[in-house]
Amino acid sequence: MNRWLHDVLAGLLCLLAGTALAQDAAKLRVKVFPGAQNLPLYAALAKGFFNRRGLAVELLFTQNSVELRDGLANGDFEVAHAAVDNAVAMVELAGKDVVIVMGGDSSMNELFVQAHVASVADLRGRTVIVDAPNTAYALQLKKLLLNAGLKAGDYNLKPVGSTLFRARAMKEDRANAASILNPPFSIAAQKEGMKSLGRAIDLLGPYQATGAFVMRPWARANDGVLERYVAGYIDATRWVRDPANRDDCLRMLSERLKLEPDVAARTYETLMDPAFGLSPDAKLDVAGFRNVLALRAEIEGQWGGNPPSPERYLDPGFYERGMALAGK
Repeated sequence: MNRWLHDVLAGLLCLLAGTALAQDAAKLRVKVFPGAQNLPLYAALAKGFFNRRGLAVELLFTQNSVELRDGLANGDFEVAHAAVDNAVAMVELAGKDVVIVMGGDSSMNELFVQAHVASVADLRGRTVIVDAPNTAYALQLKKLLLNAGLKAGDYNLKPVGSTLFRARAMKEDRANAASILNPPFSIAAQKEGMKSLGRAIDLLGPYQATGAFVMRPWARANDGVLERYVAGYIDATRWVRDPANRDDCLRMLSERLKLEPDVAARTYETLMDPAFGLSPDAKLDVAGFRNVLALRAEIEGQWGGNPPSPERYLDPGFYERGMALAGK
């Protein structure tokens, strides 16, 4: 067989194998908030980490927490990546059988205010904006205000939506005095003249923010698919955290989020901080999750002010088996 014919046949075999893999791939719909925290997902899709695990993943975006929580409960998609306090809210407020299966990051949150705001205490009587008023980063904001002596009623709490919409609202209307923001929106906000009053983890302690959560019955019925998804996400997180891939990561951030080069570079640097950005191997921070529960107990008065054990909301088995597939 001549070389040309050999190469043609080899190419056809590869094409047929790829087509068969695509046909047999398990389909997964994954919904997230827009933002830099999705870099491992962008990489997994661009570099084929999910494909190599036999998965066809469709990435969807949500505008707010209510849409995300309702969509997961209704089966509109299979996996949510968002602040895990949303999973707690689904269990406790909506009675849904949800389980957290993986970590992600600390949220990289900072308290941003308009330039004319001198301090947290200076927010008395002003409008502060949140996603939904009773979950996740809104609770961080309420706690920061409480620490400055401001109770409910001392300020106007206005739901606006995800970080993208909150940053836009602060830019368009200076009466929106404060919000919790994270990259790249926090970096862009600084360029617009707004200022940070501090990082949430420095002001409130460790915090488990973005994580993956699913409906528990779906997870039990699709354990192999979920474990392969976790493995693919770990693969992608390792790739993203490898300095050799920095230029590719900057390109993904710029293209996906429409960022200027300097904003993309600063966003990437923030993501690479293991205490503030992406968690190595997407491991869940149990201490940070305890603080999530403690915050809900204090601010919302849930569980009579006594937070439950994190194990109520976690099933580490899926992550452990995913880690075994990913290898060391």
